[in-house]
Amino acid sequence: MSLREVVATVRGREKTLTVYTEPGTDVVPELREYFASQNVAIEEADAGSDPEHAVLSDDGEFLTAVGIDALRSLTHGSPRSVGEDAAYSRLLSHLDRTTFTSYNRRQMLEASREIEDRAWRTGDGRLFAGFQRLSNFAGERGTYERLASTDLDVHVYGVPDDTVDVPDDVTFHGSAIPDVTSSWFVVFDGGDDPRQACALLAEEHSDGFYGFWTYDTSLVDDALDALGAARRSA
Repeated sequence: MSLREVVATVRGREKTLTVYTEPGTDVVPELREYFASQNVAIEEADAGSDPEHAVLSDDGEFLTAVGIDALRSLTHGSPRSVGEDAAYSRLLSHLDRTTFTSYNRRQMLEASREIEDRAWRTGDGRLFAGFQRLSNFAGERGTYERLASTDLDVHVYGVPDDTVDVPDDVTFHGSAIPDVTSSWFVVFDGGDDPRQACALLAEEHSDGFYGFWTYDTSLVDDALDALGAARRSA
């Protein structure tokens, strides 16, 4: 199975984010714009005497709740650094296996950071990241040097289109491998704890990126197998 085929196996199931706000707030239109590319329905409700917050549900089943400030930081904040806590992380974690389309670079960076952060906190295991081209890795070099300073086994993929100083503890795969060069991915095997395994896989289309992220160990294993097959065939 290739990376492209792994993406094709996942179909999004729409979740509902109900936002409890005071009249006149601007957060709901912002959230609808932010999640327009995902299978997430945004609904609005009156917070009444309760603090403003949002509830994520799946077919009526409660998944998680977040405060309004966390939602604002999600829609307005810049991508965080590895190891930096984010109040909206619980929300993103429950969008596991949500298919998305037309993700822009900022959204992809934020989703990538979720995977990188879990690897950083775990501190061991294997982390694989595809940048398509080595020049794209240049801006994330510091992040991956920090990740590689742990006991993580870090692998980076991309066509060597530029001269970039890859950190000594990072293994660079520079072959032009089909799927790998057309995909943005971050895959973490969880180290000694399979419950930490997670992955982000996306294909670049003319209008952005299409794919999913997951904490499903079987899908993570499929991604790892696809990467192994790609390396062997290069």
